[in-house]
Amino acid sequence: MSDLPFLPFALPEIGEDEIAEVVDTLRSGWVTTGPKARRFEQAFAEYLGEPQTECIAVNSATAGLHLALEALGIGPGDEVITTTHTFTATAEVVRYLGADVVLVDIDPLTLNIDPKLVEAAITPRTRAIVPVHYAGLAVDMLAILDIARKHGLRVVEDAAHALPTTLERELIGTMGSDATVFSFYANKTITTGEGGMAVTRDTQLAERMRVMRLHGMSRDAFDRFSSKTPAWYYEIVAPGFKYNMTDIAAAMGVEQLARLPQFVQRRQHLAARYQAQLADLPLVLPADAPAGDAHAWHLYVVRLAPGARVGRDETIQALSDRGIGTSVHYVPLHRQPYWRDRYQLTPNMFPQADAAYQSMISLPLFTAMQDADQDRVIAALHEVLG
Repeated sequence: MSDLPFLPFALPEIGEDEIAEVVDTLRSGWVTTGPKARRFEQAFAEYLGEPQTECIAVNSATAGLHLALEALGIGPGDEVITTTHTFTATAEVVRYLGADVVLVDIDPLTLNIDPKLVEAAITPRTRAIVPVHYAGLAVDMLAILDIARKHGLRVVEDAAHALPTTLERELIGTMGSDATVFSFYANKTITTGEGGMAVTRDTQLAERMRVMRLHGMSRDAFDRFSSKTPAWYYEIVAPGFKYNMTDIAAAMGVEQLARLPQFVQRRQHLAARYQAQLADLPLVLPADAPAGDAHAWHLYVVRLAPGARVGRDETIQALSDRGIGTSVHYVPLHRQPYWRDRYQLTPNMFPQADAAYQSMISLPLFTAMQDADQDRVIAALHEVLG
């Protein structure tokens, strides 16, 4: 066992500016959805380089995906195609709406959804595609959008890992899908503790998402309670949800977003060090973005190469014994009891995702991680696998 402090798999970096902004919010008396949430939405649109883009702050990326699909009219009898290689939230929102999920396999190099398999899975019931930008590397969105246009399908991007990822030098969130949803969970590239942002250029979609975000109310709570004249009246136009982001969370988001360039630079530095110093080990290292594009490096996921002297689980245990935290992203959906049993899924239906799962390890990668911390991980892997 290591005498060194435990090195976690992930740790948020929260500074004095975030703390001061949250304290300002608490002192303002406005702690639920209000001026800070509006400010965060506006700042996010400006970050994307499209101030006219509609940004809807929500309490999780799961909520954002649900709102987007609901606004597109997905419902019973419909099918939505996504990848088995994702967290269950991507698929569960489809079931919230009574529609069915169709899972497909991944590209073995990028670990992203395989567009060829998406097209092969389309049936007369297919209504939408939900691609997942895994670990911060962009899906081939040009192929996905072409398939969607050809078959009259809608596209909602699960960009929980993809801030700020680019493809063809365009930021994910500006590629022309119906909606894109980002996550600000504690281990993401920026965090609000819990939270997300749904992004769309479609004003009607945005209006529906805003209404459904807060109980199906015809007027935003902020407008009603900040009005200087009596404005108590509202109407419930749909059975909505409770998905709004608080101003406390948004206050963190405003400051975290301002720090995103330095966060990304740090993640890229750490990823480059891993790429260089693990290259001689029996590992399959993650694919980088094409030249000229950016990988967000939300995760750094290695796979044990065939012939490695120890297995995945043994490697994870050996790192743990040395005080190093790791994770596995993900146990694929086809192996999860609910999805497996509902759709009669077996591992041989998803050979690439299943093989990746059995050999993958997510290594520590977070902006507060020092080079010396990373050197511990690298040295441990050389000791265990070298």
